[in-house]
Amino acid sequence: MVSVTLTSSASFRALFLALCAVWLLPDLALAKHAGITRHYKFNIKMKNVTRLCQTKSIVTVNGQFPGPRIIAREGDRLLIKVVNHVQYNVTLHWHGIRQLRSGWADGPAYVTQCPIQTGQSYVYNFTITGQRGTLFWHAHISWLRATLYGPIVILPKRHASYPFPQPFKEVPIIFGEWWKADTETIINQAMATGGAPNLSDAFTINGLPGPSYKCSAEETFKLKVKPGKIYLLRLINAALNDELFFRISNHTLTVVEADAVYVKPFKTDIVLITPGQTTNVLLRSQSKIPSANFAMSARPYATGPASFDNTTTIGILEYQKSASASNSNNKKLPLLKAKLPQFNDSTFAMKFSQKIRSIATAKFPAKVPKKVDRRLFFTVGLGILPCSQNQTCQGPNNTRPAGAVNNVSFVQPNIALLQAHFFHQSKGVYTTNFPTNPPFKFNYTGTPPKNIMLDSGTKVVMLPFNTSVEFVLQDTSILGAESHPLHLHGFNFFVLGQGVGNFDPKKDPAKFNLIDPAERNTVGVPSGGWVAIRFLADNPGVWFMHCHLEVHTSWGLKMAWVVNDGKGHKQKLLPPPADLPKC
Repeated sequence: MVSVTLTSSASFRALFLALCAVWLLPDLALAKHAGITRHYKFNIKMKNVTRLCQTKSIVTVNGQFPGPRIIAREGDRLLIKVVNHVQYNVTLHWHGIRQLRSGWADGPAYVTQCPIQTGQSYVYNFTITGQRGTLFWHAHISWLRATLYGPIVILPKRHASYPFPQPFKEVPIIFGEWWKADTETIINQAMATGGAPNLSDAFTINGLPGPSYKCSAEETFKLKVKPGKIYLLRLINAALNDELFFRISNHTLTVVEADAVYVKPFKTDIVLITPGQTTNVLLRSQSKIPSANFAMSARPYATGPASFDNTTTIGILEYQKSASASNSNNKKLPLLKAKLPQFNDSTFAMKFSQKIRSIATAKFPAKVPKKVDRRLFFTVGLGILPCSQNQTCQGPNNTRPAGAVNNVSFVQPNIALLQAHFFHQSKGVYTTNFPTNPPFKFNYTGTPPKNIMLDSGTKVVMLPFNTSVEFVLQDTSILGAESHPLHLHGFNFFVLGQGVGNFDPKKDPAKFNLIDPAERNTVGVPSGGWVAIRFLADNPGVWFMHCHLEVHTSWGLKMAWVVNDGKGHKQKLLPPPADLPKC
């Protein structure tokens, strides 16, 4: 016994380390498959940027536009410290991340958090669980996401492969929208006058407008490829107010993923992508170097009666030549243009979205809830609201356009809904009487009713944990039928079916796809039509749902779901972090 106690310190250390190794072996084995923690520092700062011959000061992350790329693996934990050095209040949203039990990190202002004020900071802390693919981050307050956005690339776990050919290279392609004027001034003026905000001046590919705009030939994104290779293009629509068609001239694309969920691969010349959606496509370059460059073009799909920015952003696909070929042939190659559909081609839009289906394999199953606990029917569209007495608005009888779900235009609270819910202080903040059906029935896609005045309020739908929910989103023709890209925070949902005209609850459910429906976080409600979706409310917290056309969000086309805690330890929302911003 004494000899053990008097063992030399070196021997004791060796024994201690050996014992530690035995204790830690199971944990080390787990760690091989568990994720790692990745740290990012996002400094929100102003930066002078020149586009379309004009320089303006924009809000950026770390002075970069578009913002920095976040790269992680499935299972990784992210700690992103955001420090606000600008005059505006800021929040960031990690669009499409499930945020399981970590709703405090979701980001929409006054829904899950109070904004980060000037001079303050906040650490967004979340783990990526069961997701891999392309998503993106963006500001989620006012119109700051016009310049505050960037890609999120979630790689599969180590040693896991893609369910499609391994690409030679991966390239993010992020679409944006550019205004010469200050976007905060634009939306503030529009809200004050009750008019529509000014249209954008350009669209951009990776922050660059391209040669179709005045003095922008040098500000063109160029994708340089080698012949006979496969490229994975990670397409992201970060534009504020426009769905976009995208095409590369003389090349076919293979769609392999939508909203960070693998899909049954299909070939297409044209991709339709709404704000808030991401689409991964494979591009197979031509086997021999062609004697031309190829336009990569994007322009709006627009269905509503309002005017829109009817311009085209162009990037250029170039084939890399060998050094000797480059020296011997320096002539300028012709640029082959890409033909895009008519701006209002709703038939193409419907057909394209119906092609997107879950891969639905044993490894990547489509876990469609088979039973339904709650069925809801939501109209989505526009109407009017009265302006305050000290406002002079442009609408008839001093009214302004507004957006609504089931006739309720959402009023943003002045403290975060999630805090009010967690601390049981909802009184005076929100009510739980959100209508689960329209307050009155009418021919939703036919002649609008005479009274188009909306209700307004901060109303939520309450759901017990693990409720299976099916709801229909029905477009209306009030102030004109229009496609609305609806985004649900905190969940993916399954797109069971869609159609033109009014949803028929007797006939349409028989056609629902319950085998391999698309699994998404953002879906386009067809113009003058409907879409039916289903999701499992397995994530406790308060979750925003809104139109991803920013003008409609500003007008109130948004609502929130409150999912209560379950009984189990892992079915409860975690407490708020100590540095959660205060209102």
